[in-house]
Amino acid sequence: MSTPPAFTDAAETWNRRYAGDEFLFGTEPNAWLREHASSLPSGGRILSVADGEGRNSVWLARQGFQVDAFDVADRAVMKAQAFARREGVSVNFAVADVDGYHWPGAAYAGVAAIFVQFADPATRTRLFERIVRSLKPGGVLILQGYTPKQLEYRTGGPPFLSHLYTRELLEAAFADLSIIELREYEAEVQEGQGHSGQSALIGLVARR
Repeated sequence: MSTPPAFTDAAETWNRRYAGDEFLFGTEPNAWLREHASSLPSGGRILSVADGEGRNSVWLARQGFQVDAFDVADRAVMKAQAFARREGVSVNFAVADVDGYHWPGAAYAGVAAIFVQFADPATRTRLFERIVRSLKPGGVLILQGYTPKQLEYRTGGPPFLSHLYTRELLEAAFADLSIIELREYEAEVQEGQGHSGQSALIGLVARR
């Protein structure tokens, strides 16, 4: 399946969405990440994928982790860098897309992949494979996304069925990991203007 028109130029799309002074998805960390961060090896090196304006990476740095983060939108990364300075923490930010990021092998104690549903199926396959390879033995993946039912709620996420997650998709993609928790659920999400309202969610915690 080809990439939908909304994401044919991902950098332009997301720079436009991040153009304002406000934080599109707020400044608080994702609730699934906050709830499961205790699964991450303490003090380890963590990667925050498609980190946006820094809400998750900055929070992880505040918890004492060494944090790398990347996003395709340079506008978002600039805002994230300023946010980290205001919070008095250090995050190693990079401007890159999934294919352009330098994925180190077996380097991370943890990876946070929160609502990275811009990815079409082919890109998603490459992303998930790189996440697995980047984890150290014992490293933990914390992932959250929307399920197909989110198309009914339309309170966040892409309007493309092909971009949404199912239990079967995640079980197959991360078959080489040991699944600690995989849960489909619904909840009220309030993450800035970008994610607001009742939502159909799926969360994964898995260890290499």
